[in-house]
Amino acid sequence: LQARRQVLEAELGDATDALANEMSVTRELMLVTHELNELNQSLNVHIATLDRQIVENQTEFMHVLETTRETLEHERDAARMAYAQITGSTSWKLTAPLRWLIHTIKQLLWFGRDAANNGRALPHQIAVAKQILREEGAVALGKRVHEKFVRREDAPATMTTKFNQENAIAPLAIATSQTPQVSIVIPVYGQHVMTYTCLKSIQETCADESIEIIVIDDCSPEPAAAALAPVTGITVVRNDINLGFLKNCNKAAAMARGEFVLILNNDIIVTPGWLRAMRDVWSERDDVGMVGAKLIYPDGRLQEAGGIVWRDGSAWNWGRNQDAGKPAYNYLREVDYSSGACLLLKREFWNQLGGFDDRYAPAYYEDTDLAFRVREAGRKVFYQPRAVVVHFEGQSSGTDVTQGVKKHQVINQQTFQARWRAVLAKHRINGLLPQLERDRYAKRRVLVVDACMLTPDHDAGSLRMFELLGLMAKMGAKVTFLADNLEYREPYVSQIQALGVEVVYHPVESNVTRFLERHAAEYEVILLSRATVAVKHIDTVRMSAPRARVIFDTVDLHFLRQEREAELVDDAQMRAAALRMKAQELAIMEKADVTLVVSPVEEKLLAGIAPSVRVEIVSIIHVNMPGPKSFLERSGVLFIGGFRHPPNLDAVTWYVDNVLPILRARNAGIVTTVIGSNAPPSLQQFAADDFVIAGFVPDVTPHYNNARLSISPLRYGAGVKGKVNIAMQYGVPVIATTPSVEGMYLRDELDVLRADSAEAFADAMIRANTDEKLWSQLRINGLANIERYFSRATARQALATLLEIDA
Repeated sequence: LQARRQVLEAELGDATDALANEMSVTRELMLVTHELNELNQSLNVHIATLDRQIVENQTEFMHVLETTRETLEHERDAARMAYAQITGSTSWKLTAPLRWLIHTIKQLLWFGRDAANNGRALPHQIAVAKQILREEGAVALGKRVHEKFVRREDAPATMTTKFNQENAIAPLAIATSQTPQVSIVIPVYGQHVMTYTCLKSIQETCADESIEIIVIDDCSPEPAAAALAPVTGITVVRNDINLGFLKNCNKAAAMARGEFVLILNNDIIVTPGWLRAMRDVWSERDDVGMVGAKLIYPDGRLQEAGGIVWRDGSAWNWGRNQDAGKPAYNYLREVDYSSGACLLLKREFWNQLGGFDDRYAPAYYEDTDLAFRVREAGRKVFYQPRAVVVHFEGQSSGTDVTQGVKKHQVINQQTFQARWRAVLAKHRINGLLPQLERDRYAKRRVLVVDACMLTPDHDAGSLRMFELLGLMAKMGAKVTFLADNLEYREPYVSQIQALGVEVVYHPVESNVTRFLERHAAEYEVILLSRATVAVKHIDTVRMSAPRARVIFDTVDLHFLRQEREAELVDDAQMRAAALRMKAQELAIMEKADVTLVVSPVEEKLLAGIAPSVRVEIVSIIHVNMPGPKSFLERSGVLFIGGFRHPPNLDAVTWYVDNVLPILRARNAGIVTTVIGSNAPPSLQQFAADDFVIAGFVPDVTPHYNNARLSISPLRYGAGVKGKVNIAMQYGVPVIATTPSVEGMYLRDELDVLRADSAEAFADAMIRANTDEKLWSQLRINGLANIERYFSRATARQALATLLEIDA
């Protein structure tokens, strides 16, 4: 019994200890539960406080808006009244003649400055006129003068089409793909006729596109599937509950199968070429993350050309209510954000980002936040002006920010601003210098002034500048281009804008001098191309933009070319003109910070005669594109060059007079084709079966892909010869004179056949035309020479040094 008692007492002790432990745990649980209740109560208090603050902030915001509106209206009315009092006063009327006189004097002073600028180029123009008169006659000179002083009638097309919604839903068949490249996501809530209008515009503009269309119905009162039953080729998905715009888009995008996902509002009408233009950005630029479109109102006014986000998180639709055709809104550029009404991303990248962020549900600021996350991920957001879409703004959610879904625009601005505060600190305060903020991501701001609109399919100088503009834009520079004659000419303006370059032209600007006086200070680098342009504007640039780096791009040394021509024809007047041009070009170089030349020959020459001038080489740029045909599949010889360039006319005339008779006498059987604009009658009279004058050819590729040889019989000139490099980039061997290959790193008999006499030139042509092994060697080495010395990569390195930005 005693033993049993001891066991029971021990078990009782253990049970007592266990009970005590359980009671201790229970007490701890009660304490934790109490603390959780207190935290919950505190959280509820904080939530209630935040709700009150949000309401108070909304009320305060609306009060500030109303007060600001009233203040501005009062100031406007006061200004109108003051203006009426001033203009109606006796003193205003009495001083009218004085004001007119002051205005007239200002205009005369400006006219005098402009005339003085233009007058600096007059000696060169007179020399050119004399040469044209001597070589081409008075009629040709008259035509050139007429073209010089009569502005082209080309002008940007004005949007005249008015866009309207369809009246009713009708049968519509949309061609879609089971393996789409682009998945178009259209979130809808009611408004089925509007959705039908959007779908019809897609059907009319995307016949050649590989697409699928996902219409996601956010619990419309009338189901979209029933309303849109006459439309085939689309997928309609209906939510069980209303998700709101943001979650609706995310859900639909998760169903996408295409390489790209495109978010598109249903209150949109798309226009021809829109989708291809948006996709093209991935081939035109590196590190593309997202692309937005140009949004216009149904009456053609601009609604948005990309967005600007200010320091406080507020946003502007850049260009709102402006002329959609103006230069500022029509070049590809990186932007803070683009409207979610039309956005394109790679599906894989969209998924990587997680789509729109749920914290902005149900809508507003999700597109802006997405753009900032795109950049956070190391990619860029681009505005594509060639993708024009009509947006019936406000049709989906209204415009009143105090009610409905629209009220979240104010709430989500605060959320956005808090999240991106560190990034936004680098932005300007609201409304300050928007013309600079629109190009916030520019590493350099570069202004380029050339003689006339670039025509890269006409001349090598234009092709070189076209390539330089494109390279600078791709390197992150904001580039503005204007021709000294302010010419607007298509398709060239659009081609330059597609590079990401702003193009300024008439009638947006009426005078280059005035433009420079107003805007030159906005640029860090100003490049003046050709001596005839630089001599007119370098003083204005120096005065208006004292901090800018001024670059004089010679294109070629005009005085050197003139000196050589003068020696060739032994003309004293031409020697005098060359001396004047030399003095002028050297004076420009002394005023510029950097002088560009295209070859080491010119660099060495300037080192000897102007050692204080900083000279850099930026040569012409070519991309190898050798044709596939073999030696035996080819025939004939090509010459390419515009005939307003005097060395070209002299070269072909010499060839016809001296080389062609030898080829004919030897029965060489070689047909020479001359490609180039403005061939004069003096040359056209020699046209024959074996000497074809083709004139201007928009696309020379087929000619080079079929030609066996190219010739460059120049007897004088300066700089690098584009005609030689163009032939080599197509893999066509070249027979050339010494002036044609000067400074081009070409080895005789290895890269090119060089000959200066008519007999030697004809011999070289016959050899290359009959020796397949020699032809193949010249072809291979010519392509290698282009890649080594004249590629985009080589030019990019030179520009990186020049602009002081990363290559």
